[in-house]
Amino acid sequence: MKKDSHVESEKRLQHIAEAILEIQKSVLNETETSFCQTNLIHNAVLFLFSVIGEAINHVADEILEKYDYPWHKVRSFRNLIAHEYYNIKLIAVWKIIENDLPKLKEVINQILADDF
Repeated sequence: MKKDSHVESEKRLQHIAEAILEIQKSVLNETETSFCQTNLIHNAVLFLFSVIGEAINHVADEILEKYDYPWHKVRSFRNLIAHEYYNIKLIAVWKIIENDLPKLKEVINQILADDF
């Protein structure tokens, strides 16, 4: 891996960590119902998920391959938001926030601690 690639990967991983924190702060006082009904919040969250998906595309594969995580799901979700936005089910997004985001946060923080 080239040094520039390593620096770029670190920056992108930090962007992901920041986006995760912003999502968590945005939904802190929300319920599934209020999240789905509040355009400003769910639109902001969807934007942050697209940032996460785009950023992961710029992290070196050598780094990601060391961690057991379904990275393709992160990329696929970004593509869904960008290209199939009319098919997004907000209840499913809420479930991703509740069930998948904590694990992603854990793995991203582990990568930043171990590799940088």
